[in-house]
Amino acid sequence: MEILVAVIALAGALLAAVAAGALIQRLRDEPEGWLVAWTVAVVALCLSLGVIGFGYLAGFGGVTFRIYQVTGSLLAPLWLGIGLVQLLSEKAPPRFLAWLFGIALTVVATVIMIWDPLKNQDMGASLPSAANHWNLVPSYLLIGVHVVAVLLMLGMLAVAGVKWSKGDEYDTDNLHATAVVVPSALALVGAMRFPVPGLFTTALLAVAAAAVWYTVLRPLAPYEDDEDDDFGDDRDERSPRREERSQRREERRTPLDEHQMTPGDRAMFRDEGPQHTGRRATPEPVPAAEAPPSPPRRPSGLGDLVAEYRAGDREVDYAARMTAPPQDGPSTGYIMNGAPAMTPPAPATGAVFPGADLFSPAPQQSGPGRPSPHIFGLLTVFTIMDGAGDAFDRLAEATVEAVRRGEPDTLVYACHAVKSAPLQRIVYELYRDDVAYRDHQRQPHVERFVNERQAMVLATNVIELNVNAAKVVPLPTAAY
Repeated sequence: MEILVAVIALAGALLAAVAAGALIQRLRDEPEGWLVAWTVAVVALCLSLGVIGFGYLAGFGGVTFRIYQVTGSLLAPLWLGIGLVQLLSEKAPPRFLAWLFGIALTVVATVIMIWDPLKNQDMGASLPSAANHWNLVPSYLLIGVHVVAVLLMLGMLAVAGVKWSKGDEYDTDNLHATAVVVPSALALVGAMRFPVPGLFTTALLAVAAAAVWYTVLRPLAPYEDDEDDDFGDDRDERSPRREERSQRREERRTPLDEHQMTPGDRAMFRDEGPQHTGRRATPEPVPAAEAPPSPPRRPSGLGDLVAEYRAGDREVDYAARMTAPPQDGPSTGYIMNGAPAMTPPAPATGAVFPGADLFSPAPQQSGPGRPSPHIFGLLTVFTIMDGAGDAFDRLAEATVEAVRRGEPDTLVYACHAVKSAPLQRIVYELYRDDVAYRDHQRQPHVERFVNERQAMVLATNVIELNVNAAKVVPLPTAAY
């Protein structure tokens, strides 16, 4: 039996050494706190298993017993629990406190366990029991360490479950990792705390090392496509792995391909990443890094929305552009609000100002007033697939015409193309109230638009709007 246990212990030590090498290699590219903590734990398991193998072959003594207890009973469970805190905590204070507590307890306990005299030096070739050799102080110290480790691991398992119930694939990976590490670590604590056969203790030490190795290789493995660096996360404190997985999470909501993005598109995202206001990720404007000087531009209602969305491009007089003759390239706006087209030399195109009356029956009407608080608005940004622009424009134009003919309570429904981003379209919608919006969604032409655009659209951002003040008149039409 002693030979069998020695073989299992040495095989487990080899496995733990390979796992420690994999963790150290990962640390070179990704200096994570949880990786550091688990590296300490796996190295401790490797030493403990190696000492067990040597002890079963040559007999245990004071030195081998102390090394076995310090590494297997103290360091391994403690730093497995601290590693879970580093993995699941998103803020710096709990991570810092875990580091401080773990380092302090490790130093104090290690010094005591090394220098405190043993009450019994007679050990033999079988795995010695801690209760038979430690004096009072080291015994109570190990009890405290085991209680702390168990509470940490159970608490982190509960935290991982709560995050998973409200989270994404990142939280699913964390729950998977926690569900693997916690049971093996609890079994390790039980084997070191209670008298069990040496064969089971040795096997549980090897299982704990294998569990950490599996966790790092599988659920906590980094994503391969690390080149998508245009998106950050909206939380202040993130480890590299958190940022990386947050990028992938945002790609599921806003999967923009950086090779299809223009400089103006990249400028619309700040380092914090897309904020969430409403249903989906909402781009937030930032000023251009080096914008050329230009004279003050005239305010234009719909133009301001497009200009703010682009957020990094040069200033453009959108009112002048909407009255200019058509140019080559995608259309820059279909609009239908049920009113006849007008062709004055320079009509107003939606200047926003306080006190304006919204959607007056005639452009000449003026006077104080505020828009109805029940008006419901949406701004939807589509990123379409390369080569699908013409098909999307035809589908949008047919939808526009159907809305113009059959939806009197749809006040504004406009589809824009973005000059600096040929793969983007912006749809601006205003409805008389929520009932009108729900009625719009039930229309057959809207259902057709939603279904047929799925094969053309790569990403969709939806921003819900409230109208504070506005002036809207029918847009001029171009003669072909």
